Parts: sequence; C-alpha cells; structure tokens
Amino acid sequence: MTELISNSEYGTWLADLKQRIQSTQQRATLSVNRELILLYWQIGRDILERQQAQGWGAKVIDQLAKDLMNVFPEMKGFSSRSLKYMRAFAQAWPDIEFVQEALAQLPWYHQLTLLDKLKTREERQWYAAKAIEHGWSRNVMWHHISTQLQQRTGKAVTNFGERLPAPDSELAQQTLKDP
Repeated sequence: MTELISNSEYGTWLADLKQRIQSTQQRATLSVNRELILLYWQIGRDILERQQAQGWGAKVIDQLAKDLMNVFPEMKGFSSRSLKYMRAFAQAWPDIEFVQEALAQLPWYHQLTLLDKLKTREERQWYAAKAIEHGWSRNVMWHHISTQLQQRTGKAVTNFGERLPAPDSELAQQTLKDP
C-alpha cells in the first residue's frame, strides 16, 4: 500500500482547488450575466429603432412577447413587461460602450431597480458605479437609493480645511463622506 500524503499537504491542495473552482464559477457567472445584459440592451435598442423607423406602437411589444415565448417556451424573460424594460433600458443608456464596460457588471434586477427608482442618468450612473465598487446586493442598493445616499454623501459641515494641514484635512473630510 502506498503511503498516504500528509494531511497538511492534502489540505493545502484541497483549499487551492476549492479556490480555483469557486473563482472559475464566479467568472462564468459574470460572463453569462454580461452576455444577458448586452442581449437585453440590443433587444431594447432594436425595439426602439423599429418603433421609430416603422411607426410601430406598443402593440408590437405584446406581439413580439407572444412570438418569442412560442419559439422559446422553456425560457423566461420575454414577457411584454420584460421587453418594455429592455426598451426602457436601451433608452436610458444609449451608449453601448458604457453598457459593455460598466453596466454589464451588474445583474439585470439591479438594472431594473435603477430604472424604476431613479429619474436621471446621472443618478443612475452614480448608484451603478457605487454598486459595482462596493459589491452591493440589489436590496442594499435599493436601501441606499431610498435613503438618498448620493445627496447625503460629503454633506457634513466641518472646519477641517481651516484647522488641519492639507493632507490631514482631506483625509478627515473623506472619512466623513463614507456614511
């Protein structure tokens, strides 16, 4: 019988394998999410363009939803409501580069929250950037939107600039910006 490998050697190897598997799973999930976000944006853009070029009304979305559900009965996400969200998504974010670079990092339901809860592109962009930077879940992002984090950030009145030397005053000010 061959010698058993030492427990510490095996434990280290197992920990490494687990980390690599989890890392690969995360990259695969992010890749799938990115592709779905881009697909949804493209569908929304196509709907917008065709409605403008052909003079189609809202009924085309209902028809498209029925047709897509007939062709892809096992897939979810092509209801009239979902297609209207895709259209709104493309309308809110006309720049494909921004969608590819930034928004594709957020799940679809984050996108819907940004569309439903915020009125301006600047607000949506700010909260999207913060969600990406801090890894916010949709509920955390919604909480920050509902408590108006953007408006509260950096609003504390201080005398740091007058009382502390420049590097210290900036550090103290930045500390207060973090709610």
